[in-house]
Amino acid sequence: MGVFKIEGGHTLKGSITPQGAKNEALQVLCAVLLTDQKVTIHNIPDIQDVNKLISLLENLGVKIQKLGKGTYSFQADDINIDYLKSEAFHTEGQALRGSIMIVGPLLTRFGVGYIPKPGGDKIGRRRLDTHFEGFIKLGAHFEYDENNFTYSVVAKKLKGSYMLLEEASVTGTSNIIMAAVLAEGTTTIYNAACEPYVQQLCRMLNAMGADIQGIGSNLITINGVERLEGCTHTILPDMIEIGSWIGLAAMTRSEITIKNVGWEHLGIMPTIFQKLGITFEKKNDDIHIPAHTNGYEIQNYIDGSILTVADAPWPGFTPDLLSIVLVVATQARGEVLIHQKMFESRLFFIDKLIDMGAKIILCDPHRATVIGNDFRSPLRATLMTSPDIRAGIALLIAALSAKGTSTIYNIEQIDRGYENIDGRLKALGAQIVRVS
Repeated sequence: MGVFKIEGGHTLKGSITPQGAKNEALQVLCAVLLTDQKVTIHNIPDIQDVNKLISLLENLGVKIQKLGKGTYSFQADDINIDYLKSEAFHTEGQALRGSIMIVGPLLTRFGVGYIPKPGGDKIGRRRLDTHFEGFIKLGAHFEYDENNFTYSVVAKKLKGSYMLLEEASVTGTSNIIMAAVLAEGTTTIYNAACEPYVQQLCRMLNAMGADIQGIGSNLITINGVERLEGCTHTILPDMIEIGSWIGLAAMTRSEITIKNVGWEHLGIMPTIFQKLGITFEKKNDDIHIPAHTNGYEIQNYIDGSILTVADAPWPGFTPDLLSIVLVVATQARGEVLIHQKMFESRLFFIDKLIDMGAKIILCDPHRATVIGNDFRSPLRATLMTSPDIRAGIALLIAALSAKGTSTIYNIEQIDRGYENIDGRLKALGAQIVRVS
């Protein structure tokens, strides 16, 4: 198990370029299964979750060639469907939640989709009903093996259908879209997720010959086609990493420039950080954050009541950045209520921040009130364990701002979502060491 040793309290300086978006990568990599032609993808992040999916695809029979840093070609012209029933696949699939998104492409192209109950972050219930209810509406037969914790769907030929999703699930929407592109007839998905990752997947599929209408809205129409061709696709910068670097700059009172952020895809995220009092400047496609030597002050609502930051489906604020907002608020002037609506276990990491001296009241599993210290009392170094990707990066940011040397265990969780994070932080002047 890896460990980070972090000497906090140092001011950082420099520029950093965000990696490719993890959540988009997991979707578009699964889409290569929809064609026997070559697909080239640029800006793939070198992180554990993505590398595990690439390995899974290779074991499934996809021909993979690395063409350069972050650039791979994929050709799924000789898929071994029997591998889905192997013990090796069962182990691989369990280790990666993103593996669920191979089911839609395999089902629509080969007539069968099979997956063990996938793992991932321990942040609360993450049900898969939306995925399989969508497949059933397209005409698939679904079975769940309670003894082996495996899901399977089969269909001779999927047929288009109208469906109103119970929840605007990002991965559920993407999985259903991938299943529907080769289905017979028209599929209409209402209450579809419309995050930039879903939009990017749809654009990639259209470049492959799919007919998808309503991209960017919550009403998606897919006219099924007989086959898809190859294409070249470039993954967006990772919005979650961009928000992490904004939070890092504020907490360490550092001057940092985030390069090539893709401003048009950031949505409401910059506005939320501005409401926390963080100032930054748009320079072409970069974000420049000055050193907040005098701190930052949380805005109240216009009637004077306390600000609430809550997650919501796009174009609302992404739940993946609530952990960053929470830790940033610990050193602000003022108070904020953090409302994590989607996952009931995601706020439990705050006990580590309280140990460091943060003033946080956990109201219930979904809500926490943060009273900012305004840097009058810096956070104290401590021993911590990373419970999931987003809490892990929040704890790392806290450690970089804290007085003394902190130790973070289980850093494999952070590596799942952040590429070479210790090396990139060292380039900014961070005092961080990775220990086996």
